[in-house]
Amino acid sequence: MTRVAAIDCGTNSVRLLIADIEHDSLHDVERLMEIVRLGEGVDRTGRLAPEALERTFAAMRKYAGLIERHGATSVRVVATSATRDAANREEFTGGVREIFGVEPEVVSGAEEAELSFSGATRGLVRLSPETGLPAPDGTRPPYLVVDIGGGSTEFVVGAAHVDAALSVDIGCVRLTERHLRGAGDPPSPEAVEATVADIDDALDRVAQEVPVERALTLVGLAGSVTTVAGIALELDEYDPDKIHHSRIPIGQVENVSRRLLKMTHAERAAIGVMHPGRVDVIGAGALILDRLMERYGFAEVVVSEHDILDGIAWSLAKA
Repeated sequence: MTRVAAIDCGTNSVRLLIADIEHDSLHDVERLMEIVRLGEGVDRTGRLAPEALERTFAAMRKYAGLIERHGATSVRVVATSATRDAANREEFTGGVREIFGVEPEVVSGAEEAELSFSGATRGLVRLSPETGLPAPDGTRPPYLVVDIGGGSTEFVVGAAHVDAALSVDIGCVRLTERHLRGAGDPPSPEAVEATVADIDDALDRVAQEVPVERALTLVGLAGSVTTVAGIALELDEYDPDKIHHSRIPIGQVENVSRRLLKMTHAERAAIGVMHPGRVDVIGAGALILDRLMERYGFAEVVVSEHDILDGIAWSLAKA
């Protein structure tokens, strides 16, 4: 058994997974998330703001204490979209190095896609003991794994491994800052229309480079997707066990997306499954999911609580 610690630092949140890995099983010891909004303003300024860096480092210092307390023997820190785009990313990497004593990895979009795919698809297929084929209630590869982040969204097609992937700069934070912030509460129809146009342009680029038409199952990852699922399931509070591997039809995704974009900030904040840090960006995140399902013809999305964080942990087991 190996005890590992994985840290995923994205545009909107920083997350920790301390897990025990034995053979082909991963068991959570700690799984935590804090909204730090590291990428706040990066789309406009090209730099990580000092306040955003300090929020991120404060969360990481707590995580470092937990890693030491639980005795994890391997640690990997991965940073994604906001840090890739920032001119001053050395300030970030230096701070992380000081806190954890390891070199953070600012991964490419392709590396991010591989890690997300690995984390999301392990344990997804349930095989029939009689035929050895996917069970009737199981999922069928190839998969289209979609990771809707704060700064970017990754699209990955594959069965056992990644066949094709592309990262595009549409994420819930980036699109909110471009189009929806300051566009009214709720946002104006014109602002929503501009957001849709941005999303559709990105989806056109994805379709040219990634064979989305080959995928038989859509798997959705990250907080925007899991929050939409929690709303669609009418949960009173966030319950990862009920959300994980739930199947949400396109009609429900569309309904939730439209409702969120017509709500005020206060109305979104009152939703039981809503994390406070997602209140102002969930509309854009839900709209990304809604548009990609419509454009690519998926009748449902399989929601996964396992994602890049789990992929990072599995990579440490191989190290």
